[in-house]
Amino acid sequence: LERDQMELFEVLRWREAVDKKEKARSESRQPDRPKPYYLGGKQLSNLRLSPDGQFATFRLTRRADAKNTVVPHFVTRSGYVEERQAREKVGAPQDQYELGICDLERDTCYIVDTKQIEGIYEKPAFLKEYHADDPDWKDTYDRPREVIFHGPWFSEKSEALLSVKAMDNKDRWLFLLDLPTGNLRLLDRQHDDAWIGGPGISGWNFSAGNLGWMPDNERVWFQSEATGFSHLYTVNVHTGERKALTSGNFEVLSAEISRDKQYFFITANKESPFEHHFYRMPVNGGKLEKITTRKGGHQVTLSPDESKLAVRFSDANHPWELFVMDNQPGAEMRPLTHSTTPEFEAYPWRHPEIVRFKARDGVAVPARIYRPDPSVKNGAAVIFVHGAGYLQNVHEWWSSYYREYMFHNILADNGYTVLDIDYRASNGYGRDWRTAIYRHMGGQDLDDQVDGARFLVEKEGIDADRIGIYGGSYGGFITLMALFNSPGTFKCGAALRSVTDWAHYNHPYTSNILNTPVEDSIAYRLSSPIYYAEGLQDHLLILHGMVDSNVHFQDVVRLSQRLIELGKTNWTLSVFPVESHGFVEPSSWTDEYRRIFKLFQTDLRE
Repeated sequence: LERDQMELFEVLRWREAVDKKEKARSESRQPDRPKPYYLGGKQLSNLRLSPDGQFATFRLTRRADAKNTVVPHFVTRSGYVEERQAREKVGAPQDQYELGICDLERDTCYIVDTKQIEGIYEKPAFLKEYHADDPDWKDTYDRPREVIFHGPWFSEKSEALLSVKAMDNKDRWLFLLDLPTGNLRLLDRQHDDAWIGGPGISGWNFSAGNLGWMPDNERVWFQSEATGFSHLYTVNVHTGERKALTSGNFEVLSAEISRDKQYFFITANKESPFEHHFYRMPVNGGKLEKITTRKGGHQVTLSPDESKLAVRFSDANHPWELFVMDNQPGAEMRPLTHSTTPEFEAYPWRHPEIVRFKARDGVAVPARIYRPDPSVKNGAAVIFVHGAGYLQNVHEWWSSYYREYMFHNILADNGYTVLDIDYRASNGYGRDWRTAIYRHMGGQDLDDQVDGARFLVEKEGIDADRIGIYGGSYGGFITLMALFNSPGTFKCGAALRSVTDWAHYNHPYTSNILNTPVEDSIAYRLSSPIYYAEGLQDHLLILHGMVDSNVHFQDVVRLSQRLIELGKTNWTLSVFPVESHGFVEPSSWTDEYRRIFKLFQTDLRE
């Protein structure tokens, strides 16, 4: 029939000829394409092309089926309770990652095999505690641990530097990636039985840290805590020769190579753990030449030609301002901004003295002390506990806790001595300080608060029966642990936005320090205040935002029920219906600190 139709009708023959011409024209315009690569439900990201154009690398992600929490909002435009999706809880299933390579000349793609990674089958050391009596215990897994890939970073020769982090955060590897085969040559392995972290390294698996190629394209540079402090290193990718470019009991906070490839520009706390300065160092190592000179904190951005520095600078009692200076040692910093008001400048803001007191284990613990004028000193004291755990608040620059800084001035005006401690796990003091809370939050970090109270009594003339404590987030957690586990040390405490049970907090932060609740239940029991609530004897004020998407309001709801069932009566709960973890409404901040001040005025004054 088709043949007959074509013979009979000219219009059909004409249309067929047109269709053939259109098809030929369309095919002639299409470029040659590589064959498709099917992802099979995975997501593709971090696509990178080698400088020679021969290889493309990419990360594949298989999303985990993790259950998210919800945060109910009660004060809404609709008048109805609305739920917002929030984070998962620690121990939830995690995404899985692969690194793929496409050889564009051979038109083929392949996955990097993680079985070749040194130590990839090793179990974390803490698991031995749970299997001490098991004769069949093995210290290796049957399958490789999960990892996440960062990079690669390509040299001018198209050689590829790759950073790989274990998802349990016990290892960070640097490799030279052989693109044609997917083979990995180990350049550096940093292992920590606690968790990988520190300045320029990052305790967050999704950050690669500071690293890159040296100007000779034969070596790479990176940061490592190999000596206990974060320092700068190089390693030759072909010979494996390794060299430390910086060393000492200080930390390199950031580093970058100059445009002319002659220097590293470095920010470090070399002069003192309480100051940050900007340095220049020959690219192959040598003397660190200090460029900034003023006492305080310097955050530096280089001009495009690197002849000038934009400097964000502050000291302990003056907020951050912007300056410009020549990129030369000791050059004058010229101010560009003046942000404070006449009202702010009219008040004599205190420059708290930095002191060190001896802890029970003999370690010197740094702290800032706000002393009242002797004429108003009332013999009472307050200890402030900063948040985040890994954060520094004893320093010579303007604090991120500026509201608390102002509150401490008010307390001192009213006769209180205030002690602000960089307890164990604070930032700025090296690896051992950073990891001192591993598997036991509320251990050594709490001891430092109790020992700080003893210091106030022995050295500052404070009445041992009139010491209060307060803090937010991690500081609120420590406040709870102090009142529950060291009754009588503090007459009262205010716990703001506090974690009460670490099994309900997020995965990235908590799993670093306590592992996961299923694998390390001992660590979670040791570290969670809700299990010690029966120890409460002194007055506790709990304050929490009801729409907190970080530390959920559920934390204090569960603790409240526990205190009710225990028959405790010396506690109060203040809620803030429209506030999340960091308050934004001035009325909420004012109400919160008015309540804290009233607590101290009621419980600590004679």
